[in-house]
Amino acid sequence: MNTHDLVAFVAVVETGSIVAASARLNLTQPGVTRRIQNLEEMLGAQLLDRLSKPLKPTAAGIEAYEQGRRLLRMLDDLKSGVANDGVVRGEFRLGLTPFLSEAGLTGPLDAVRGEFPALAVRVVSGWSPNHMERVSRNELDAAAICLPDGTSPPDDLVADDLGAQPVVFVVARDMKTPKSVDLEWLSRTGWVINQDGCGFRQTLKRHFDAAHLPFNIAVEALDSELRLSLVARGLGIGLVTPVALKRSPIRSRLKAVKIADFNPAVRAWIVHRPPAGRLARPIEVFRLALDRELQALMRE
Repeated sequence: MNTHDLVAFVAVVETGSIVAASARLNLTQPGVTRRIQNLEEMLGAQLLDRLSKPLKPTAAGIEAYEQGRRLLRMLDDLKSGVANDGVVRGEFRLGLTPFLSEAGLTGPLDAVRGEFPALAVRVVSGWSPNHMERVSRNELDAAAICLPDGTSPPDDLVADDLGAQPVVFVVARDMKTPKSVDLEWLSRTGWVINQDGCGFRQTLKRHFDAAHLPFNIAVEALDSELRLSLVARGLGIGLVTPVALKRSPIRSRLKAVKIADFNPAVRAWIVHRPPAGRLARPIEVFRLALDRELQALMRE
């Protein structure tokens, strides 16, 4: 097998097009197409559904992608293991949930890049459930995720617990609220919250469903500061970390509300598939730095 053909196929699956793969690999589009065809001829199977846009792998292609990714990682591990200088090279694909973006994209990312300058770090943003699936499928090497407290990552992943991260319910400062509200009161209020796919949003909905109460979404927005500005304008109730609330330039227009018998929190995790191979050290450096960053933020 020509590993260059496999690299081209992996790039097409991950980018969804020949054009994007050619840009990633610095190859011509016909060159990428020819490598895919070579791999298909060698394996005796059609690997891509060429009628779909973006390009998607066939059933055989999914299997080839998962096995191929493992093979390429093993080759990277081999190169790093026999290199005389002991330098960790290759690519490090790291997933990061929006909840941890502020903490993860500062000191922890700089720590990895500083200690492993020959390692190409590629950060992918997304929701925690999706990141766990991508790590399981070898589409990501590791991910920093958040799950509702009391929920753990699947057993097939190595998971390092970084501790519970508190969240605060906030409303507009001039909104009249009781000293302590309950789920029934919340059910009459619209939510300003992340788009569907957020694990914590799903947990909230389950609580309302269990109480046979409606869970009303007023606004969906990904950016946390945008959500806070909408809450401050009285569009509904929102969720925020204590640190984000403290740092927000509009914090004076917001107030926290306490919910009776409901004190939710999210727990941060670093997950990866075993074994980590050559990426064990970079993952550990990122984990330690992220843990320090989260502890520092909680002390603010």
